[in-house]
Amino acid sequence: MGRIAGRFVRVEPRRRVRDLVLGLLSDLPRKNCWSIAEWAGEASPEGMQHLLGRARWDAGRVRDDVREYVLEQLHDEDAVLVVDETGDVKKGTHTVGVQRQYTGTAGRIENVQVAVCLVYAGGCGHAAVDRELYIPRSWTADPDRCRAAGLSEDTVFATKPELAARMIGRFLDAGHRVGWVAGDEAYGGNPKLRSALEERKVGYVLVVACSAEVTTGAGRFRADVLGAKVPKRAWQKLSAGAGAKGHRFYDWAVIDLAEARPGSHRLLIRRNRTTGELAYYRCFSPAPPCPWPPWCASPDQDGGWKRPSSQERAWPDWMSTNSAASPRGLAGSPWPCSPKPSSPSCAPTNTLAIPPRTG
Repeated sequence: MGRIAGRFVRVEPRRRVRDLVLGLLSDLPRKNCWSIAEWAGEASPEGMQHLLGRARWDAGRVRDDVREYVLEQLHDEDAVLVVDETGDVKKGTHTVGVQRQYTGTAGRIENVQVAVCLVYAGGCGHAAVDRELYIPRSWTADPDRCRAAGLSEDTVFATKPELAARMIGRFLDAGHRVGWVAGDEAYGGNPKLRSALEERKVGYVLVVACSAEVTTGAGRFRADVLGAKVPKRAWQKLSAGAGAKGHRFYDWAVIDLAEARPGSHRLLIRRNRTTGELAYYRCFSPAPPCPWPPWCASPDQDGGWKRPSSQERAWPDWMSTNSAASPRGLAGSPWPCSPKPSSPSCAPTNTLAIPPRTG
């Protein structure tokens, strides 16, 4: 609290923000201005509501202070950024940005306010370092509604991937670096976000739909079509990290993509060992790919697949089975990587080069 105290000129909001933070960290079953004010011993919620709605303080500077504190406490050379969204279910229509929309919090369409969050995840833990409130078009197209809710007149619509790019840019512009960014399909399916990360030379592992089209040396294919072409011997069993019942094992394969842009572009495929369900990830590394590892399945001169020997299939000692999106066992998108993902020149395994079409 000492770090952000100077952002509040008057002593009253300074003390109240301390109570607010402690209330948010408490074990209260429901956390809002009413419950936190009562927990803090205040007679009414008006003080908390004033702090969040009318008191003058720079939320952007407090955000930056929190980010610096998180990085000091959780700094990890192998840390990654994870983009995700969270929804708060609301009953009314006056909360800024609220509308009926899908939220993973409830797992269905609800009347919610959605925020896109940027999380710093490393071996020492994970914490949010930035946030952007998603303002739907139904709001930005209604200036009177925005004005009544206290939004500035220059508020314009921005997609969730655009909000993610804005937050990642702030993180990098502050002088911080990470090797990887991870996100779900809402972000992996956005080419502008992928291009922005590539321009900043930041690697990514982003979920894409099975219908996403990618370009290989043999042409352009849907991701699920490529997944169906992977030979059985090319899959490798790897752990995506420890869960409540032990390691979470999946089968993995990686396919090289033929992209004109610099860097290493690949499609990572994950297969559920019980159901056979496939998940697809667009992957990028600014470093060039390493030479073809002798223990990877590789195409032979006849266009078939050469089976590695048992010695070649052995997992090398220097290769980690942890997820770059979830270091040391945190939940996230798996991406086997070398001990330093900030320069992952040999990250993927079982790389598959799709033989060109003949005839």
